[in-house]
Amino acid sequence: MKEKISVVDLFAGAGGLSEGFHRQGYNIVAYVEKDKHACDTLLTRHIYWQLKRKNQGSYYIDYLKGLIEKKNFYNHLEGINPVINNEISKETLPWIIKKMRENMKYLNIEDIDLFIGGPPCQAYSLIGRARDRYNMEKDPRNILYKYYVELLQEFSPEVFIFENVPGILSAGNGRLFDDVCNLLKEAGYKIENKILDSFDFVVLQKRKRVILIGWKESHGFEYPEFNKIEHSFSVEDIFKDLPPLKAGDKSNCSDYISMASEYLKKTGLRKENDILTQHIVRPLNDIDRQIYKIAIQKWNNEKKRLHYNDLPENLKTHKNRESFKDRFKIVAADLPYSHTVVAHISKDGHYYIHPDIKQLRSISLREASRLQSFPDDYFFEGSRTSAMAQIGNAVPPLMAESIAIKIKEYFS
Repeated sequence: MKEKISVVDLFAGAGGLSEGFHRQGYNIVAYVEKDKHACDTLLTRHIYWQLKRKNQGSYYIDYLKGLIEKKNFYNHLEGINPVINNEISKETLPWIIKKMRENMKYLNIEDIDLFIGGPPCQAYSLIGRARDRYNMEKDPRNILYKYYVELLQEFSPEVFIFENVPGILSAGNGRLFDDVCNLLKEAGYKIENKILDSFDFVVLQKRKRVILIGWKESHGFEYPEFNKIEHSFSVEDIFKDLPPLKAGDKSNCSDYISMASEYLKKTGLRKENDILTQHIVRPLNDIDRQIYKIAIQKWNNEKKRLHYNDLPENLKTHKNRESFKDRFKIVAADLPYSHTVVAHISKDGHYYIHPDIKQLRSISLREASRLQSFPDDYFFEGSRTSAMAQIGNAVPPLMAESIAIKIKEYFS
């Protein structure tokens, strides 16, 4: 096997996909991401991995505890900054290519072995299209895949992984995905795609994604077989060791209230020496507090979801009562999985209500990150709103690691 498989993460977001590849020893040469806060998250995590591999993780713990300022922590970066903070476009593509080449030269890497990542998914999502009168046809993000292909042609990696929402398959009556596949084939790759569900990878969430894998036609690689991992965990396993909060509370850099659940230990989401960070909850107004209480009681007592039109008239503040009738939804602790965590969680928490009626709140930033299978030592830079968006847009690291394990076989 190749000693160090070199990787570029395009449209990297908060790094959920690259996290899985880090765990399997891949060498991340560059991350390309337009959001500044997500780029800071990527750099923080990249330094974490550098320190971990040198047995100097105490510096990272000090940073989480607030004992080291951010700029001083970033001084621990070894070598060139791998994070390229820029939007991928026709105008920026030459500069991005130049920066990637500089990273390769510094690391003495002649070739990129693997591309991972996919264009932002909102333009292809069914919800996004439902809210747009043109069905997202005029969204400039719909052509980002063309720049992806240009980068493939420029660097010619052996393999690439193109991740996106299932909605990409039907966007433009399927024409868009046909265009994507045709361009990838013209670039010299054999491709295959499947819809994978993160729940099958021990993520406590139903989250389906199109995972398209491409490889050079001259090689005998085949799309990996992923075996569904059976388990009996429930969403309660991510809640019960965390201190109770009320809406608007913060529990940052604090202690857990109990031992880690078997789920947290088995998946590595909580490790022995972890400290609890970013257990932060958004505030709540009085009307929403009353609605949350009704929604929680309805689930806990009847195992039924709240429909918006069932609310008392004095609590109905939305004019649109025909669509999104389930806009208030409990993250049920007694189910084996949560509904999908999406970027809208950054705007409000109504779709992600904590099941404990005594707390009467939406789920915290740390709870959302656990549902996405981010470990507790993963720190999201930026405001609470920015961090929630980063979490909602991410690929679950547990799913990413399973993919990374299978891709290793290609290079063996």
